[in-house]
Amino acid sequence: MIRKGIGITPTVPNLNTLKQIHALIIINGFDTTSNVAFLRNLVQTISTSLVGPIATPTVRNYAHQLFAKIPEPDTFMWNAMIRGSSQSPDPLRAISLYSQMHRCFVKPDNYTFPFVFKACTKLFWVNTGSAVHGRVWRFGFGSNAFVRNALLVFHAKCGDLKVATSLFDDSCKGDVVAWSSLIAGYAKRGDLKYARKLFDDMPERDLVSWNVMITGYAKQGEMENARLLFDEAPFRDVVSWNAVIAGYVVCKLNQQALELFDEMSIVGVCPDEVTLLSLLSACADLGDLEIGKKVHDKVMEISKGKLSTLLGNAVVDMYAKCGNIEEALCVFRSIRDKDVISWNSVIVGLAFHGHAEESLGLFKEMLRTKICPNDITFGCVFAACSHAGKIDEGYKYFDLMRNEYKIEPNIRHYGCMVDMLGRAGLLKEAVKVIDSMKIEPNAIVWRTLLGACKVHGDVELAKVANEKLLRMRKDQSGDYVLMSNLYASRGEWDGVAKVRKLMDESGVTKSRGSSFVEA
Repeated sequence: MIRKGIGITPTVPNLNTLKQIHALIIINGFDTTSNVAFLRNLVQTISTSLVGPIATPTVRNYAHQLFAKIPEPDTFMWNAMIRGSSQSPDPLRAISLYSQMHRCFVKPDNYTFPFVFKACTKLFWVNTGSAVHGRVWRFGFGSNAFVRNALLVFHAKCGDLKVATSLFDDSCKGDVVAWSSLIAGYAKRGDLKYARKLFDDMPERDLVSWNVMITGYAKQGEMENARLLFDEAPFRDVVSWNAVIAGYVVCKLNQQALELFDEMSIVGVCPDEVTLLSLLSACADLGDLEIGKKVHDKVMEISKGKLSTLLGNAVVDMYAKCGNIEEALCVFRSIRDKDVISWNSVIVGLAFHGHAEESLGLFKEMLRTKICPNDITFGCVFAACSHAGKIDEGYKYFDLMRNEYKIEPNIRHYGCMVDMLGRAGLLKEAVKVIDSMKIEPNAIVWRTLLGACKVHGDVELAKVANEKLLRMRKDQSGDYVLMSNLYASRGEWDGVAKVRKLMDESGVTKSRGSSFVEA
């Protein structure tokens, strides 16, 4: 039991501790004049409940309710709560507390503003942060090194980079955090040349500064520079490895990503969730099922068999893209908290591997779970309807998307509908869909219609589609070949000759066919 006079050690409390504090406040009816030190201790304990493993929404809400019962909190108490909130998953509370503090005419000090700027940075609230910047000068804290550094970090990460640079004076140049923040600001905005100059000028570099620069190069796709800097770094952590591996994956250099992971394993650096997500994406793009299975094993080892939704979705996507639909479904069923991405990954996997009926069945199951489908889901469903020849269901889901879920059809949706009708030989209906489009049909839509005309031998409509295509692009040999083959299948050799002549005049040549075999 907590008793007045003993005090409370501000370690990480649990919900029972907060309830004891609540009871203590009610029983003793503290006032600020005789119990300032003890109330500060209480508030310090309350604020620590806002972060850490016990900081659930329920605990955080309860902590804020308790603070509201503290009579006339002083600056120290406000700061404790603002600090805890700025470090919590709900930094908006820090801004709200700061506003309440201002309305209560409690004067902030040099410890208040850094926590407020931290919250603004996490929320990316540029306007609010800029307004608080004005109050810094009004209260006379503009020369305080602690506040200036916090201001610099805010402006470098999401505010005005010119202001951040102007704040970077002699008082900040001894602070490696200020250097790293400014470098990150320039790198994030794409000015890697100036970011590198700052990096080279740093009197002392820490791990963060190395990672900031490596990540900057990787995000801009400058993988040679990223790798050179990575190799030069005197020390690396999992963030360093992740930056380069993710950069390789984004640049479609998937083999290099997997090779770097091998090096990472050799030196004994343990991968984290970010590493594994990048590797799963690389395996999916390469279609490398063998390595994908090994990465899956690593995922299960690190997660101790409890897949997070994010990793589960990536594993499902990898198996689906590598063609192992059975394993994709198995992993999908094992994901405890499925989201729309989980459903999309397996629905599209089934649809594009010829399991259209199963794909549509899974979509119906998704609707029963009350998870709201998005535009990607419906794109997958229309593709499944197209492959299964389910015209009525395709129209039904098209109306469902627009009327119930208020999703406006995009070019991919229209393309799938044209494909569905074209496969079924309903070419006039396909043209009606194109005519009804609220957006301009692109080359893919016309190419889809042209392909359907070739299959069903409609030369006149094919000419219309081909003319539309040639107005948009004249360098795709496949468009000419489709039309030529259609003429040939009808024995119209004059038409074949015209297409061949048009290809020659446009300087288009047909590429040789090739296939890829993994040894």
